[in-house]
Amino acid sequence: MTAGRTYQNILVINLMHIGDLMLVTPVLRTLRTNYPQARITMLTDKGLRELVEHNAHINECLLIEKHGKDDGIAGLWRFIRREIRPRHFDLVINLHRNERASAIAAFSGAERIVGYSKPGFSLLFDRVMQNPSVAHHIGHGPFHLLPPFRYVPGWKHQVTAHLEVLKEAVGVAQIDDGGLEMWLPPEREAEARTLWEQTFQPGDRVVAFNIGASWPTKRWLDRSFAACADQLIGRGYHVAFFGGPMDREMVDACVAQMKEKDSPNLHIFTGKVGLAVLAGLLRRCCLFLTTDSGPMHIGVAMNVPIVTMFGASPVPGFYPYDAKDVLIRSPEPCQPCGIHECPRAGEEKLACMKKITVQTVMRYVDELLTRFGSQPAYQLPDHYGEYQCRVVDAEIS
Repeated sequence: MTAGRTYQNILVINLMHIGDLMLVTPVLRTLRTNYPQARITMLTDKGLRELVEHNAHINECLLIEKHGKDDGIAGLWRFIRREIRPRHFDLVINLHRNERASAIAAFSGAERIVGYSKPGFSLLFDRVMQNPSVAHHIGHGPFHLLPPFRYVPGWKHQVTAHLEVLKEAVGVAQIDDGGLEMWLPPEREAEARTLWEQTFQPGDRVVAFNIGASWPTKRWLDRSFAACADQLIGRGYHVAFFGGPMDREMVDACVAQMKEKDSPNLHIFTGKVGLAVLAGLLRRCCLFLTTDSGPMHIGVAMNVPIVTMFGASPVPGFYPYDAKDVLIRSPEPCQPCGIHECPRAGEEKLACMKKITVQTVMRYVDELLTRFGSQPAYQLPDHYGEYQCRVVDAEIS
């Protein structure tokens, strides 16, 4: 422990994906609370800059081009020498356990280096922490050449794990967990407002859909999303599909199965807006129906009520970090498997998602719409400290 030590120049590293970066934001707030005079720098992937570059708790957002000029061993070493070491950090906190992030932390030249690390690089860390939110594979053979005997999912939420790094390895005196936070660049908020006003009328009730996810085993069925969209449009709601360019094909396949595919209440934003504009649109919606995905965590930061479906995903580690949200867990005994591609065949393939029914999902959609009404998410009150979402098990039909 290093309780009582004062840090003046702090670097936080997370180079992962959208949701992973959003789950770091409570760390930034807590660091600012404990070290109000410190210079706090966040290092992340350049493609995700809009998520954190305007974060009120940091002084600088440092960006790396993982798949560009900073790629490879030579590129990474140049980045460390050019951008990291000259800043003379006195504390580096690594919250991404892969080789690239571990190397940046290990060779940063900082006075104190803590957090997650790959073996080898960990020798240069002052304190290495395990990440209890991620899966562990128990029983590997020699040199990891054999498959694991047992898959053990994470047992703590990622935010909790990150904050434990601050408590145990940094010695912070006060945890200030304000939940997931995101500040929109003013020009992107203006863009979102203009797009909204061009698309919707005052008083329109808009439900956001995100049907894509990084793993096929995280995706609920297209036809199920289509059925939910039809029901909502039939009741007078507007349905807005979001997601990145990689999701456009699956959104097209989903819409093709809708009875209301030609309705003026159906809107497709998939692949058309960046992350900050996405956030600006989500904060104006009254509900978000989504897979376990990066946009889900942006929705949490925007305070929009969420209904989500978890198949392969481990619930304790990555549930939507908000008490008003509902997570529907698959009834399959293999949940969570953590497998990207379902190994089953025939009707049993993706059974975890198939057995979460439209009826079950709409029950909780209706519950949240009744509870929170049609007001946009930005009008809902803040609720500091209330982050355990409601987890329900889908009925076995």
